[in-house]
Amino acid sequence: MESMFRLMDHDHQDSTPNRCIWVNGPVIVGAGPSGLATAACLHEQNVPFVVLERADCIASLWQKRTYDRLKLHLPKQFCQLPKMPFPEDFPEYPTKRQFIDYLESYATRFEINPKFNECVQTARFDETSGLWRVKTVSNTESTRTEVEYICRWLVVATGENAERVMPEIEGLSEFSGEVIHACDYKSGEKFAGKKVLVVGCGNSGMEVSLDLANHFAKPSMVVRSSLHVMPREVMGKSTFELAMKMLRWLPLWLVDKILMVLSWMVLGNIEKYGLKRPEMGPMELKSVKGKTPVLDIGAMEKIKSGKIDVVPGIKRFNGNQVELVNGEQLDVDSVVLATGYRSNVPYWLQESEFFAKNGFPKTVADNNGWKGRTGLYAVGFTKKGLSGASMDAVRIAQDIGSVWKLETKQPTKRSTASHRRCISQQF
Repeated sequence: MESMFRLMDHDHQDSTPNRCIWVNGPVIVGAGPSGLATAACLHEQNVPFVVLERADCIASLWQKRTYDRLKLHLPKQFCQLPKMPFPEDFPEYPTKRQFIDYLESYATRFEINPKFNECVQTARFDETSGLWRVKTVSNTESTRTEVEYICRWLVVATGENAERVMPEIEGLSEFSGEVIHACDYKSGEKFAGKKVLVVGCGNSGMEVSLDLANHFAKPSMVVRSSLHVMPREVMGKSTFELAMKMLRWLPLWLVDKILMVLSWMVLGNIEKYGLKRPEMGPMELKSVKGKTPVLDIGAMEKIKSGKIDVVPGIKRFNGNQVELVNGEQLDVDSVVLATGYRSNVPYWLQESEFFAKNGFPKTVADNNGWKGRTGLYAVGFTKKGLSGASMDAVRIAQDIGSVWKLETKQPTKRSTASHRRCISQQF
């Protein structure tokens, strides 16, 4: 209690927020799939929580920053969140809209009501009180509100894809055509007949190029480095599912060999189309470097037919032309940057022991990337997709729940978040 009074005295010395709220449970930053999964698991443990979300909806990446044709790349059983499977009538690869509907139903079922439009500015551990202090800013209807949440546990659920990556390419800022990031791309319809340069060849780059070709645009896809392209299905079975089953019984190197043979049988030799494979196998590369293989859903057919052109790296832009590293010049009408995303954790979390400068936990490699010290947790940073986030969520809820039950010994179930305002100079 004495330390709490010292905490309040410290508040008077700083620029004090409009409100100061004590959260009787963890604060979860982020209302994407990772944050929702953690909240649901905490709900099942009877632990109250508060979810903070900077956008005005859950899963804002899916709702606002994805293209129209997007579907889950893996079968739905590998993408469902804890405690609630997908509806049986959903297809094996649910659409973007179906996945959003699933997440909204999930939030309703587990009584998850995030505080929307609350952007976390800073979060730091207060050594004096032994508590986390999370400051947010909300800008709604021309009103700016600052709030400080004080809690014992902090769950970072902002994920791997919080901010777009914008590459620095010579001359790009002077390019005379349209330049957008893949997060702003919705459909290839408006690009019909145009020459579009797609920078990036991951799953997004491949799918954007495919969509452009389907809408009668003329896409050129920049491929700078080696990559694995695998068929999404082999003989009607998910390639990923086959890999998971084989890994139960066979060593990783042998599974990679089998996958490469299957890929060659379905797709043929992709290197003659400008797609060089890495020396490391697809599953080993995913395990060691977190680099996901591209799952082909039709782009390879377009590449083989010449409807998608594969080009090497970019040297510079000159007006409405791009010069490639091989000296070739291309006329370009528009550019789509499928250059990925990054974590935004370093911008707001004032902590350096658990998280590295790149915004990922330092201990991801040894499967301890979900738990730090002083009540700090991370969910969705293992580079294992939705299934990895779900595993993190279960572990976090069990860890916090065990302490909560031991200390409170409350058998009654709390269905809503519990928090109250701290004593401060405003009240």
